[in-house]
Amino acid sequence: MKIDWVALGTVFGVSLVVTVALVGLFTLGIVGLSKQEAASAQGGGAASLARTGAYACFALCAGAVAYGIYLIVA
Repeated sequence: MKIDWVALGTVFGVSLVVTVALVGLFTLGIVGLSKQEAASAQGGGAASLARTGAYACFALCAGAVAYGIYLIVA
């Protein structure tokens, strides 16, 4: 049995980068929602922008997960 160490390292590296990116994106969504509550308490117009950004982050996370499931199933 011969192990292709380069391919194994590539898979490890890509999965590590994608995992960190997804966690960071989800964290940005949570921070956006918390900023939205603070901005709405002050009565600013930034609340709508923060909410939209947070929802966009969550949508990108859901899209990445759906694409991963598509790659596994297809």
